[in-house]
Amino acid sequence: MVEDTSLLRKLFMGFNYTWLCIMAFLCLFPIIHVLALSLSSATAVSSGAVTFWPVDFNTSAYEYVTRNNAFIASFTVSVKRVVLGSGIQMVLIVLLAYPLSKETKAFRFRTAYVWYFFITIIFGGGLIPAYMTVQKTGLIDSIGALVIPTAVPVFSVVLLLNFFRGLPKELEEAAFMDGAGYLTTLLKLYIPLSKPALATLLLFSIVGHWNSWFDGIIYMNHTENYPLQSYLQSIVIAGRDVALSSMESKIYLQLTNRSLNAAQIFLGALPILIVYPFLQKYFMKGIVLGSIKE
Repeated sequence: MVEDTSLLRKLFMGFNYTWLCIMAFLCLFPIIHVLALSLSSATAVSSGAVTFWPVDFNTSAYEYVTRNNAFIASFTVSVKRVVLGSGIQMVLIVLLAYPLSKETKAFRFRTAYVWYFFITIIFGGGLIPAYMTVQKTGLIDSIGALVIPTAVPVFSVVLLLNFFRGLPKELEEAAFMDGAGYLTTLLKLYIPLSKPALATLLLFSIVGHWNSWFDGIIYMNHTENYPLQSYLQSIVIAGRDVALSSMESKIYLQLTNRSLNAAQIFLGALPILIVYPFLQKYFMKGIVLGSIKE
């Protein structure tokens, strides 16, 4: 393949790289700004002197946040939610996508089940029926209210279903000839070949559970059961100030509610920033779910 080295091509590549750098900067700027606020003094934050770099660097905000029982409790709830919720989702996604990827002659009621799940994408019961369902099943104010209602993400099932259908059928036929059953074929053939797709769906699940805040607000009666994002929403969006005791006020003279909120927001985003690079290599492969396989 001959590389195009014309002037027009070079201008296009220069513009393309410049535009991508600008977009990357716009995406990173809020994170950098929040980090700078969390590491700056109260005077600098209040005067609006903080942009990219901390002014009068100090870590008092993080020292306070790590001792804040409410933040630690909500962070723990979110970790439990991500581990439990993502685990349940991935198991159910695989168990649903595998049989639904078969032909109708192999799974007689496949079409009926596909429509049954597909209708839930188009139509929803709404907030009140969802709340009444959670209430009547006794899940209010429990981790189950954050996990069970979203246990079957149908869109993810459809993506993995199409990925399974794109795998060569000869592999499954060879496994059957060697005496493997459906469960063995799924565990030892389909799942190992679907790591990019599964990693992509796992990333979707982790981000979805970690960033979800509304269900915590409506399903939790006590603030100590809030997931992290619901807790942050209550102190940042709803404007609930962080109360400092007299002793803490003397120790943390460099603190303002704005710097405290910035520290909590950054710590809330940090786990996703850490997890994403490890799943990115699979994400780049799995983003073309259902495409033609070589």
